[in-house]
Amino acid sequence: MKIFFSLTLFLSSLLVFSQKKILDHADLDLWNTVENESISPDGTHVVYALQKGEQDQTLKLKTSQGKQVFEYARGEKGGFTYNSRFILFTIKPYKDSITALKQRKTKKDKMPKDTLGIYNINTGDLSKIANIKSYKKPEKWSGYIAYQLEDIKSEKEKGADSIKTENRIDKKKIKKVSKQNGYHVVLRNLMTQQQDTIKFVTSYIFAEKGKYFAYTATGNDKESETRVVVMNLEKSETNTIYQTKKAKYYQLAFSESGKNLGFVVDTDTTKIQIRPNALFYWKEGSTMAEKLVSSASAPKNYLVSSNGEIHFSKDESKLFFGLAKPPIIKDTLLTDDQTVNVEVWTYNEPRLYTVQKLQVKNDTVRSYKTLIDLKNNNKLVQLATAQFPDVELGNEGNASYALVANSEPYELESQWTGNRAKDYAVVNTNTGETTAALTKFTSANLSPNAQYVYGYNPMDTLWFSYNISNKSYKTLTKGLQFYDELNDAPDYPSSYGSAGFTKDDKALILYDRYDIFKFNPDSGAYTKLTNGRASKTIYRYVKTDAEERFLDDKKEWLLSIFNETTKEAGFVSYNPKSEKIKALVSGPYKYSKPKKATLSDKLLFTRESFQEFPDLRVTDPDFKNVKQISTANPQQSSYNWGTVELVNWISLDGLELTGLLVKPENFDPNKKYPMLVNFYERSSDGLHSHRAPMAGRSSINYSFYSSRGYVIFVPDIHYREGYPGESAFNCVIPGVTSMIEKGFIDKDNIGVQGHSWGGYQIAYLVTRTDIFKAAESGAPVVNMLSAYGGIRWWTGLSRQFQYEHTQSRIGGTPWEYPQRYVENSPIFNMDKINTPLLILHNDADGHVPWYQGIEFFMSLRRLGKPSWLLNYNGEPHWPVKLQNRKDFNIRMAQFFDYYLKGEAMPLWMYKGVPAVEKGINQGLELIEN
Repeated sequence: MKIFFSLTLFLSSLLVFSQKKILDHADLDLWNTVENESISPDGTHVVYALQKGEQDQTLKLKTSQGKQVFEYARGEKGGFTYNSRFILFTIKPYKDSITALKQRKTKKDKMPKDTLGIYNINTGDLSKIANIKSYKKPEKWSGYIAYQLEDIKSEKEKGADSIKTENRIDKKKIKKVSKQNGYHVVLRNLMTQQQDTIKFVTSYIFAEKGKYFAYTATGNDKESETRVVVMNLEKSETNTIYQTKKAKYYQLAFSESGKNLGFVVDTDTTKIQIRPNALFYWKEGSTMAEKLVSSASAPKNYLVSSNGEIHFSKDESKLFFGLAKPPIIKDTLLTDDQTVNVEVWTYNEPRLYTVQKLQVKNDTVRSYKTLIDLKNNNKLVQLATAQFPDVELGNEGNASYALVANSEPYELESQWTGNRAKDYAVVNTNTGETTAALTKFTSANLSPNAQYVYGYNPMDTLWFSYNISNKSYKTLTKGLQFYDELNDAPDYPSSYGSAGFTKDDKALILYDRYDIFKFNPDSGAYTKLTNGRASKTIYRYVKTDAEERFLDDKKEWLLSIFNETTKEAGFVSYNPKSEKIKALVSGPYKYSKPKKATLSDKLLFTRESFQEFPDLRVTDPDFKNVKQISTANPQQSSYNWGTVELVNWISLDGLELTGLLVKPENFDPNKKYPMLVNFYERSSDGLHSHRAPMAGRSSINYSFYSSRGYVIFVPDIHYREGYPGESAFNCVIPGVTSMIEKGFIDKDNIGVQGHSWGGYQIAYLVTRTDIFKAAESGAPVVNMLSAYGGIRWWTGLSRQFQYEHTQSRIGGTPWEYPQRYVENSPIFNMDKINTPLLILHNDADGHVPWYQGIEFFMSLRRLGKPSWLLNYNGEPHWPVKLQNRKDFNIRMAQFFDYYLKGEAMPLWMYKGVPAVEKGINQGLELIEN
């Protein structure tokens, strides 16, 4: 036996594909991704970053015509000021420097810090501020930036941050920056470059629209008082609005104009568990902030919360804050030896104990939204309560009504139903009066102006509206099919969604499978706005403005289109007045949702296909002047890639099915190709999705394997309730045989790969057929009986609902359908498996209990079946760390290359990786006989 090291062998492929290179694992690091793209408010520029493998990102600034203006290595997270004159971005330390320091066990506080980059687009000047902890800029005005520093000591000052008194150092007053003391903040005028340094700042904010800046600080030395300061930057006025010796401040928040400010203060310096928080409020013209609510004046059995978000209504007439229940008092005198730590799981408590454990922090900081009516003698109105803890405000907080909800009555049954039902009520924000509205509904929302509660009820498959003023409930879609027509799970079908309301809550815009409808929320009368069903074209409204609250029927609407048959997509415009549709752009591509420039009609979007990377593009609203901005991966043209097409066949149930077939770029129908089968539910709508080469976490990479001479078959699956395994067999196997019948598939060299739900189906399939020469099954369930009683550890939820109602599709409990659980569990048919198996299942899997992978492997091992189990320690449902993803992709390719292409066996398959060699020798060397 001769061993030689190589990650892959493709010499034979090079003879065939001599014109282009074949993708190898090392090539995956050549591919860029586009990160944090943004279009300037005036639509003239685009900033984004390119990330290549593990290398540092590169920031790029281009005009909307595609001309490069500026780039910076290690630049990330670029964003524009509101006047579009500057970009602000983070400059990261060199990654190789960080790695070298980590290798030397350098402490975290000694690591190099980020730098802030400020680039003036008009002049080309670049300013860099080192040692940045954070920075902020105004949302809807320009001229200033504030940044917080880790430290601002000069070289002479290093060694002691001291205060000189009478030419000597008073060491008692020495104060250092820290989380408790705060960090120094620099407020900088971007136009004049003038700046002020504010020391020991614990929080700081800009107003959204008004030119105001506020901060909390602990004072320049240990004897100073803490304070809250408001600065009117337009008038150059600075006012200390609250000051006391010792205090902690929370939830500092401006109203939109900056003329109102709220915050919470805790002045107690002891470690008492019940904190005496107080809510304070300042308005422009006032000298000092006023106390609105304290522990003494809060509603009975409630305290002011330091965790509840403070914000103001749009019209600035209401201040919203949080009330909290008093904490459970802990006996802090008990030692660990005296403390009993026992979990008491109770059969009828609403939330499963495992869910409670994960939500302890949320429960501890839970707050109940409450308002202060600033125009009505500061009247307090509590909206959320322990009975109705969840709140949705109407009309950006201006409305006279809020929607509250409570899920607790249905949390126990959600263990097996999976439905998150709630009871809903309407609260009058002026009086606090609460009126019950809906009982046991899974979802409901307020219309923009809070005239209606609306939603979809899956239990009766109907959309509804509830008129708040007259308390009338109206079903809107009775007799119409606005629910999932393709639902094949034993559960209530979902809806196709809604675009929301038109202006003034006049009409509700709903979707059926293909079309857009306009409904009168009171009468239920409707108008069909599009006609996509005839051509199987799906129309959907595109919201390009993130702050848009309703559909403006005085402007043209941008609609996306997608054809179910051809999988082509594009955009059209719809005129609500003329009810006319105008085609804009379409083709054999997948398009991203366009982002509109804040102060311009320019749109930023991507277009992609299997061959085309989703590069950034800018267009006018009519899509006539489209400019490509990025060219992220020009190297792709040097590599053998592949093509993709739709294929059809008939299932064993007599259903016409669709799938994808990926072929090598220079496909020869007279050759025989090895084929890999990969599937998960339905994938054919992704015909035009780009598959950039990457070390994926759970699936084969289509472009990588097609480049290396594989054909890839991706079948859609249709399920029959109670028989998910057989359903997969009935869809996949005739699909495979139909591909063989095409004449170019090597029937003796077919593999199959899938993860999670796909991993389960593969485990089932190999108990029923020997058509596959090799199989990779990731995070599979092989024993539905034991899995049914398991926990999804990431969420703490029971797995029961999955089998009774959702993806696993059994349709009932093991005591109702014991035979279904047995028939669909591969564990009972392990002896029928003749296919070599590679199993991936990690020991920190929070979705599928990893003992399922152990049951699988141990059964195969007992039977002497060729099988390997990969467990990346500490990783969840799939490998997340890049080094582990790379390793998994190498091993999976070696596994399939060995069985399907006759290439050399890797050492890890021959003798494993002994525990004493783990992390040292990976066993990736190939064995040459």
